[in-house]
Amino acid sequence: MKRWIMVIALMLCICSYEAQAQRALKGMRALELRAGMVDGIYSHNTHDAGFSFGIAMSRYANNANKWVFGAEYLRRNYPYEATHIPMAQFTAEGSYYYKFLSDASKTFYCYVGGSAVAGYETVNWGDSILYDGARLQNRDRALYGGAATLQLEAYMCERVVLSIYARERVLWGTTTGHFHTQYGLGLSFIID
Repeated sequence: MKRWIMVIALMLCICSYEAQAQRALKGMRALELRAGMVDGIYSHNTHDAGFSFGIAMSRYANNANKWVFGAEYLRRNYPYEATHIPMAQFTAEGSYYYKFLSDASKTFYCYVGGSAVAGYETVNWGDSILYDGARLQNRDRALYGGAATLQLEAYMCERVVLSIYARERVLWGTTTGHFHTQYGLGLSFIID
């Protein structure tokens, strides 16, 4: 009888601990969708701000750090008289994100990351003559550089992660400015 009481007591002790989720384990992969603002708040009334959209695949490494590979579309408008001149960048990036802070329940993570960025930039969709006959000196060209990112993640459920990010892109080869500040939201889906 004492043996059964010991087994039941042991089972109650084991079952009383709350199981923690298996999150951000080495080898897990996630698909992330991003949307954000560029160089200010975009609206139809402000002609000098922009927006960006992106998709990325991340793979977790040791200690919840992660490798991220993705593609992004960035558009910014430059004011010109009563209208604006669009600039678009199509870029690919490879990044490493270092987790520097998380809570004990593995629900919230803070990352700092560095990226290598390469892509193509087009100004006014390749049309160098404006509607009033003026000629643009900016040309379409390849660009390269990097980005620094600060990202906060929160698990909404076991396979869905909401993130808020701020990043600074530094690109060379461009004729429209080397620095672009981005901030926005991302939604990640853990796929395995």
